[in-house]
Amino acid sequence: MIKAVIVEDEVKGLNNLKNLLGKYCEEVEVIGEATTNEEALNLLASPGIDPDVAFLDISLPDGQVFQLLNQLQPVGFEVIFVTAYQDFAIKACNYSSIGYVLKPIDPDELKDAVARIRPRRDGQIDRRLEIFNSYYNNPNAFTKMSISALDGIYFVNIRDIVRFEAEDNYTHIYLHSGERITASKTIKAYEDLLTPFNFYRV
Repeated sequence: MIKAVIVEDEVKGLNNLKNLLGKYCEEVEVIGEATTNEEALNLLASPGIDPDVAFLDISLPDGQVFQLLNQLQPVGFEVIFVTAYQDFAIKACNYSSIGYVLKPIDPDELKDAVARIRPRRDGQIDRRLEIFNSYYNNPNAFTKMSISALDGIYFVNIRDIVRFEAEDNYTHIYLHSGERITASKTIKAYEDLLTPFNFYRV
């Protein structure tokens, strides 16, 4: 079973997510709920609460959920943002390989996000959250991204990328070092992300 906590300030939204998880993601067990950063911090400090993943609303009554994540360093679980912010937050998620689900929640998107939950790897979620925060807080100064590949997650400087090459539903990413990373996203996803960095499809 995948143990999960939900941090969502709207009771209706929280119950809806729980119901959808119970119906479409039977491998997920919700072990705790919170509606504010403070409640979530107390929940995660409780004995026996050791989640594999947290479903987090970004905006909470006592501030954005990043306040919670900053207090938890290192973060010991996967993160899936549940958000109504369709453009800016999604770009930050895609750059950082952080999972997200849009409100109103589509069951297929939820199942896909759960299927992408990775086994815990020390330090990886913290590095991905760092990249997320970098773009979310200052997109003009953004220089790094994480790449979700077949054999794990890679963290690269955008300036080190030479080119992208499509192969079916995968993308080969070539670096100046000569390394090739095979990413589990289509080239279209990277085209949308990296056009601002002067990458163009030919």
